[in-house]
Amino acid sequence: MKFGLRYCNTGRYVNTERAVELVQAGEDAGFESAWTVDHVAIPENHASMYPYSDNGRMAGDLYNMPIPDPLIWMSYIAAVTTRINLATGILILPQRNPVVAAKQIATLDQMSGGRVLLGIGVGWLEEEFSALGVPFDDRGRRTDEYINVMRELWSAEKPSFDGEFMKFKNTYVQPQPVNGAVPIIVGGHSKLAARRAGRLGDGFFPAREAPLALIELARKTAEENGRDPDKLEITVSLPNDLEEIRALGKAGVDRVLVPAMPVKGFQHQIRTPDDVTGWKGILEKYADA
Repeated sequence: MKFGLRYCNTGRYVNTERAVELVQAGEDAGFESAWTVDHVAIPENHASMYPYSDNGRMAGDLYNMPIPDPLIWMSYIAAVTTRINLATGILILPQRNPVVAAKQIATLDQMSGGRVLLGIGVGWLEEEFSALGVPFDDRGRRTDEYINVMRELWSAEKPSFDGEFMKFKNTYVQPQPVNGAVPIIVGGHSKLAARRAGRLGDGFFPAREAPLALIELARKTAEENGRDPDKLEITVSLPNDLEEIRALGKAGVDRVLVPAMPVKGFQHQIRTPDDVTGWKGILEKYADA
């Protein structure tokens, strides 16, 4: 079992000194990855329903809380670490130009020695898309196409693409990632997200808990599309009962994420870098799960 830290670019870790302390402590303790979140803009009065609360609203302090751009935050942290992977959990892909995103992500991957994990999602906040001047209704189709655009740019000798939204021929976007690609982990808590992970993803990350039915749907979809379901890497949230980690391992889960800040509903939370150090024994205990 691999373990990651999540929510790493929020709360106290907006401060660069504290961010460095957190991720360096995580690297020393044996955490495999550090995961960021993404919102470019959050309109306060929105009708869109937040999918992870009963009332459709995010926690009140999230509306004016700084959320650094995940790729820039990860770039800063990459310079002061050597082993820990740097992940987006998730990047709202259809809000971005995929050619520009591919360039940024590949650059970070090259400069970090191949340590980038790209978690992506379609987004839920229509008002955020409106503020960015990006269509909301076709975001699913854009996401599918943008995944293929980035992989073409990352791997082809002379990248070319002819799609619904993007068209280019023999267009060089250098550098390319260290390993010819960056793992793309599809995030989301819906059947559509599970199916997208099975069709196109290198992994699946349901953002809350461990919905085994969705994980099985992702694997089934992979098999239906001629892909190896066992190669679909599964990332889930830390269970409140740590002994459940062993059951998750038996169910084929590959990675568990530990909150790096207080989050309602999570029993085990990291509040300071000193707390990270205390997790070393827990990581060692469940490494073979």
